[in-house]
Amino acid sequence: MGKSKKRKHKFNVSKKQYQRLLSMKKTKKKMSLKNKKDLNRMLYIKYCRCLKSFEAKGNSKLGYPVCMNTVYKKRHIKPPKNASRRCIELYNKNIVL
Repeated sequence: MGKSKKRKHKFNVSKKQYQRLLSMKKTKKKMSLKNKKDLNRMLYIKYCRCLKSFEAKGNSKLGYPVCMNTVYKKRHIKPPKNASRRCIELYNKNIVL
């Protein structure tokens, strides 16, 4: 396995566009591949930011289920596999698992 590319915690679309994409996903309207990728990336960034905030408070173990529920489960969206571990790899978070 090669090194993964480090990414920034930055949205590439506006909040209005984000809300539109979420509503399209909820109503199961047809989305383009670019829109799907944008939405998945934004949700993943929200998840990693949530984990980082729990880590800063010192409750890193409590953060995993809370963040998973707030970002993915309440929106009825299937979460990616190994989401928290990928946060460490992609965004260089220093969480001990």
